[in-house]
Amino acid sequence: MNIRLSACSALFCLLTALGLTSFLGPALRAAEVQPLRALLVTGGCCHEYGNQKDILKKGLEARLNVVIAQVHTNDTTDRARLALYEKADWAKDLDVVIHDECSSYVTDKAFVQNILNAHRNGLPAVNLHCAMHSYRIDSDEWFQFTGIQSAAHGPHEPIAIQFLDAEHPLTKGLTDWTTIREELYNNLKVFPTAHPLARGRQFVKQPDGTSKEVEYFVAWVNQYDKTRVFSTTLGHNTATVSDPRYLDLVARGLLWACGKLDADGKPSPGYRR
Repeated sequence: MNIRLSACSALFCLLTALGLTSFLGPALRAAEVQPLRALLVTGGCCHEYGNQKDILKKGLEARLNVVIAQVHTNDTTDRARLALYEKADWAKDLDVVIHDECSSYVTDKAFVQNILNAHRNGLPAVNLHCAMHSYRIDSDEWFQFTGIQSAAHGPHEPIAIQFLDAEHPLTKGLTDWTTIREELYNNLKVFPTAHPLARGRQFVKQPDGTSKEVEYFVAWVNQYDKTRVFSTTLGHNTATVSDPRYLDLVARGLLWACGKLDADGKPSPGYRR
C-alpha cells in the first residue's frame, strides 16, 4: 500500500512539474488532497430530515472530495435542541458545518452563542433553508451570521430562480431554473456583509383571484467576522433537495465557504470528484 501511494505521489509531482496535471483523473488528484471534513446537522420541525440528510450526504460526497459526518435528532418540534452544541469544543477538527436544522424557538442565548463562537473564530458554514428561521434569541446575532434575516414564507408554489452575479466564483456557469412547488422565505433584513447571488420569484394567488408576483433573495454569501458563510433558503421539499441543480449549488457554496473555488468558479485541484 505504501509503495503504491509513493508511486502515485511521484507521478503527481512529475506531471505537476511538466504542467500536465490536467491529464490526471479526478481520483488520482483527490488522492493527493485530504478530504474536507464536514458536519451535517439536521432535525427539528416541519421537514423530511430523515430522508434529506442522506440525500445531501450522498449528493455532496459524489461531487466533492469531502467526508460528511452526520448529527441528527428525531425531535420534530421547533424546539429541537441538539446536545452536540452543549460542548464547548463541538466543532473541533471540522473544516465546515452544514446547518440544516429547524429550531425556531430554541432561544437560550448561551446555547446559541456557543454555536456562533465556532464560526466567529473562523469555521466556515453552509446554511440551508430553515436554518434561516432558527435560534430567534432576543438579538439579531444569528441573522448576522446567516446574512439575511427571515421569519416567514409564502405558499407552496414554484420559485423562478434568477442568478444575479454571473461573475461570482460560486455562480459562474450556473443557469436560471424553476423549482417545483416550494417555500419562498421572506427577507426582513439584508445585512451589509451579505452579497446576494440569486433571487426567487413566485406568483401568489390573491383573495380576488388575481396573482401577485413576490420576490426575495434565495441564495447569498456572507462575511461573518473571520468566516465565509454560504446560505440558501431553498430546500423545503425532498424533491428539491434531490434536484442535481440544488446539490450543485450547495456543493459550490461549500467549496466557496472553505476557500476552495478559484476566480473562474473551478474547484481547487483535488476537491472535485
